[in-house]
Amino acid sequence: MKFPELFSRTAHKMYERALVKDTLNGPMPRHIAIIMDGNRRYAAEFLDGDKDKGHTRGEEKIEEMLEWCLDLKIPHVTVYAFSTENFKRDKGEVDFIMKLSEAALYRMADNRKIHENKVRIRVFGDRSTLPDSVRDAIKYADEKTSSYSEFNFNVAMAYGSRQEIISAVKDIARKVADNELGLDDISEKLFSEHLYTSDMPDPDLILRTSGEIRISNFLLWQLAYSELYFTDVYWPGFRRIDLLRAVRSYQQRVRRYGE
Repeated sequence: MKFPELFSRTAHKMYERALVKDTLNGPMPRHIAIIMDGNRRYAAEFLDGDKDKGHTRGEEKIEEMLEWCLDLKIPHVTVYAFSTENFKRDKGEVDFIMKLSEAALYRMADNRKIHENKVRIRVFGDRSTLPDSVRDAIKYADEKTSSYSEFNFNVAMAYGSRQEIISAVKDIARKVADNELGLDDISEKLFSEHLYTSDMPDPDLILRTSGEIRISNFLLWQLAYSELYFTDVYWPGFRRIDLLRAVRSYQQRVRRYGE
């Protein structure tokens, strides 16, 4: 290894250790939600345009990132894995992502570290639009980890926030029509209870990779007071140091909740 490369790696490690020390001494977000963007652009730039390889690298990064969050003792981690709009992509690409997700759910549900850390795995979204094999994998992961609550890994799949909100409105309207609820019973709390995320805290920090500065129909109700963080790094290239920078940025902000 040449000296400039050795020096760069040493400096990087020193910087990372300093970041770890800083973040561990600050207030940790209770819930991080991640919009994992950039698999296809990463493939175009680094993998000769092979989108399948890009998605595979992105899937592998999820498990790596979860380990970093466990080290930081962040109890809730949510990832935006597949949106309702993503179904508009080429069928071959969608089918590959479905198979990749199915295999990943089985693998994570059987992962020793998941059970050692008591991580509950949950998938939320419109499951009716997913293949039967993926729904079976979701059920398997849920059953294998349903007794855990110390850490929570949530996967938004076949998910769209506007659709989630419409579904909640319909549920509440149906209950009002059936005299189960009165108009005065409707509140923010009640509305939240009709969302997929009803038993989770709202995200403290929403992180998006790949340089795009938008939310893309993700947790629109839940992010009302979330801190937002955007990084240019493509998701497959996301590093521990990038997560630490996001957490440090969160810790440096003053959260007033409108006060």
